[in-house]
Amino acid sequence: MVRETTSADANAETLYKIFTVPESEESTLGRIEAQISSNLMDFLKEHVVSSGISPQELEQHFLESKIPEQPVFVSEQAEYLLKEVVAESVHTASPRFIGHMTSALPYFMLPLSKMMIALNQNLVKIETSKAFTPLERQVLGMLHRLIYNQDDSFYKAHIQNASSALGAFCSDGTIANITSLWVALNRVFPPTENFAGIGEEGLFAALQYYDKKGVVILVSKRGHYSLKKAANLLGIGKKNLISIPTDDDNKIQIPKLLEKIAELKANGIAIAAVVGIAGTTETGSVDPIDALADICETEQIHLHVDAAWGGPTLFSHKYAHLLKGIERADSVTFDAHKQLYVPMGAGMALFKDHRSLSLVAHYAEYIIRKGSRDLGRMTLEGSRPGMAMLVHSGLRIIGRTGYEMLIDMGIEKAKRFAELIKSTDDFELISEPELNLLTYRYVPPDVRKYMHSCANEDLQNINSHINRLTITIQKEQRDKGASFVSRTALEPSRYQGQLINVFRVVLANPLTKESHLVEILNEQRDIARRLLSGELALESGDGDESFESVRKSHSTSL
Repeated sequence: MVRETTSADANAETLYKIFTVPESEESTLGRIEAQISSNLMDFLKEHVVSSGISPQELEQHFLESKIPEQPVFVSEQAEYLLKEVVAESVHTASPRFIGHMTSALPYFMLPLSKMMIALNQNLVKIETSKAFTPLERQVLGMLHRLIYNQDDSFYKAHIQNASSALGAFCSDGTIANITSLWVALNRVFPPTENFAGIGEEGLFAALQYYDKKGVVILVSKRGHYSLKKAANLLGIGKKNLISIPTDDDNKIQIPKLLEKIAELKANGIAIAAVVGIAGTTETGSVDPIDALADICETEQIHLHVDAAWGGPTLFSHKYAHLLKGIERADSVTFDAHKQLYVPMGAGMALFKDHRSLSLVAHYAEYIIRKGSRDLGRMTLEGSRPGMAMLVHSGLRIIGRTGYEMLIDMGIEKAKRFAELIKSTDDFELISEPELNLLTYRYVPPDVRKYMHSCANEDLQNINSHINRLTITIQKEQRDKGASFVSRTALEPSRYQGQLINVFRVVLANPLTKESHLVEILNEQRDIARRLLSGELALESGDGDESFESVRKSHSTSL
């Protein structure tokens, strides 16, 4: 898209000004800042319009690859961003945006984020972060205590001890999972008098020295996709990330896990880690962490718990028991940018043993020296922003009681929504909410009745058509832009493991009310009616049969 631009002067004076003199309050940028500060939700409602333009059309607006020779005015760039970027962004703060793990932010995060950006601290080294370094260590200590709850003497000894590390800040849960499994792999193949360790000598040499035929990571089939990345990056290989079957509640099957561990040990295969999940991405299910801890302690296997989503449940006195046993994990992934309501970019890997991260410590004379206070010694990432400032602010301004209220509200809202779905004759609840996620789908009432008594072959055929219906409803609702739910595919035992497309809902936004949920169901119901009447076209499938033709192909009517 060709746009007319006006050029500013590129000279020493104007360059100096953009580093030192802010825009006036009357400027475009000044007005934007004022509007965001005075009423964030109104700003988002006014400017995030999501006009329905397709991603393919939108890409055509961003084809220019030449860097401008001459600068443009800040006000012009602000107008450009409002029109081309902000307007077509996703309104993740909307109470009707309930499809992903992204929510509204507390208003104070915006000015504090501006302060953080203005300071531009780099947490790799204390020389570029000073007070941010002990602040980050304090935040890691706070969340370590939330999980592991050691006594006062432990935290007094380690929270600001440069030779200890209670965890590592990361940009997200993916990096936190990789960091934790990086440590786990180094624990399996540590240095000895005759072997420098896997970090120095590599995986092939480690397998030879320890006389192992391979190394694997074990996780339930609901494991996050980042674990595949970790297996790839660590040299273990994605094929050696072994999925253990789950039960009807989407939790790892302990007997199957025990069988697999025995088989691997008999075949000389090392196990780098067992990964438990505290809040699966698809259904919000929590693995039996206590049972996993029993197994890992007996078998001397590193237990990592991916609590990127479910970790904040520990704030709740009412629901913390769902994560029973997490305090026995060797490492835990925790995302503050999910249910601690801070901006994107605040994950953490927490470790029970304050010495764990020393297994992967790295040094460089020009920046990170042995014996220094530099946090970069023990983090996978180098340069990092001071996100701990925002987490610290949330922990103080919202407080433990506030987070408890938010967690309880989300879980109880999900339970009420599940009951609402079950009370209808045209929606089917697929997975009950354990935390604040649930899945469901639309099924026409007459079809639901027939499914209770039909033959298995008929059931599979009907489910295939409902899958198409689910996909189309979700896309239509997304494209209309009034509300959003996501979708995934599960294999419920009630359908003999057939892959079923379902709507997926995440209820973490405190602004979402029950009335919004009713509106979302009504919108899905209306879209379904229009699809089944032929007013809208279904997504293409393997065949062209409609529900009507399926109905006519059987002697028993729907």
